[in-house]
Amino acid sequence: MSRLPVVVVGAGPVGTTAALLLARRGCPVLLLDRRPAPPAVPRAVHLDDEALRALADAGVVEEFLAVSRPMAGLRLVDAGHRVLAEFRREAGAGRHGWPQASMFHQPDLEAVLRAAVDRTPGITSCAPADVVGLAEGDRSVTVTTADGACLEAAAVLGCDGAHSTVRRLVGGRMRDLGRPDRWLVADLRSPAPLPVWPGVQQVCDPARAATFMPVSGDRYRFEARLRPGETAAGLAADLPALLAPFGAERAEVVRAAEYVYRAQVVDRWRRGRVLLAGDAAHLTPPFVGQGLGLGLRDVHQVAWKLAAVVSGEAGEDLLDTHGAERGPHARTLVRLAALVGRLMTGGGAGAVPVRRTVLAAVGRVPALAAYATDSRTPPLHRGPLVDRGGRAGRRLVGTLVPRARVRVDGRECRLDDVLGTGTAVLAAVAAGRVAVTAGGRRTEADDVDGVLTAWLRAGRARFAVVRPDRVVRAAG
Repeated sequence: MSRLPVVVVGAGPVGTTAALLLARRGCPVLLLDRRPAPPAVPRAVHLDDEALRALADAGVVEEFLAVSRPMAGLRLVDAGHRVLAEFRREAGAGRHGWPQASMFHQPDLEAVLRAAVDRTPGITSCAPADVVGLAEGDRSVTVTTADGACLEAAAVLGCDGAHSTVRRLVGGRMRDLGRPDRWLVADLRSPAPLPVWPGVQQVCDPARAATFMPVSGDRYRFEARLRPGETAAGLAADLPALLAPFGAERAEVVRAAEYVYRAQVVDRWRRGRVLLAGDAAHLTPPFVGQGLGLGLRDVHQVAWKLAAVVSGEAGEDLLDTHGAERGPHARTLVRLAALVGRLMTGGGAGAVPVRRTVLAAVGRVPALAAYATDSRTPPLHRGPLVDRGGRAGRRLVGTLVPRARVRVDGRECRLDDVLGTGTAVLAAVAAGRVAVTAGGRRTEADDVDGVLTAWLRAGRARFAVVRPDRVVRAAG
């Protein structure tokens, strides 16, 4: 393996997760950030259980669970806060062994990730370090910083946010998938628990769309769409009245600021050994809670590819699959978020009775109601590492294999512990029993809850080839 480091630009949650994933695969990592310390400003508040697979492989999921709480579901209300529809999530773990959705305070997650970076051998952090130039060599990249330093890197991963320098340096441009949307975002605290519904409440009012949610601990968040010509400062002055319907009028306002939500995906994910991930590659409206989750999926699906290329185990063309896989997936979820936002909060006065009728009907159909809280995202598109041919391929390939409970030689663990860090083959061998072939070794295991055998049966498959990022590559 090349002893040149992989330079990760941006030490937010996506960049630090990328550094941990790469280091755990034997890559030396240099983590750069233009800021001397992470900002104390909370931004992301939600992650689904698919995105937690990245935190698990980074070695921090248990610490994350300790500072987060399960999300109870979604309640849609009208302008008078009358319930239009309610979608509750079942208590307990989902198919990956964690809550399907978790709420958290981003500075808590950043503290967990920074502590893990500090204790992980092979990661060097440097901040402030402002990248101003990238020059590609023969299987290397020279990184120039604002203070004149030149650093040789095996590859560069740009996780440097919405105003990404790395994106600009490789000639990437953000493409709009929807109109920008101005919102006031207020972070709240209350020493005593507020008498609020435990899930997310969405006000489906075209005149004043709003969202209220408990976050974690004593923290809450309120968001409201700004009208044309309205200022965040002006609306912030009315916060007590806006919070009263939620029972939060006496909460402390920690911060109130304007956010412009955008629907954008970059047109170029890679130039040579320079790649993009996170907000540097996509920005999404908040309506399906995928802002940070998309970024964690990016680095989970690229870290093993980068490690393989840098070590010489794979050719450079493996990196072509990064944008080919992540681009369509990101565009699908960003468009979905924009569509859901329009369905819940768009239209004029005429849309209100239609929305009420449709949501009432959705709430009465169990399959549709379950879909509203399902954490599964669309499968990856077909490509060199995603063989969606055949009936089993169309059903399972491009999705995540369930992180089911298994028992090996009398010891209970999760499937990921048996899959290892490379490509593996999972097969049904008997009723309630599966076999995993990984690293040349075959291991038989009891399917404790029957999740894996049911998953294979539903997919009309006897076996599934599972990639290092837990995505199913082929099935048949």
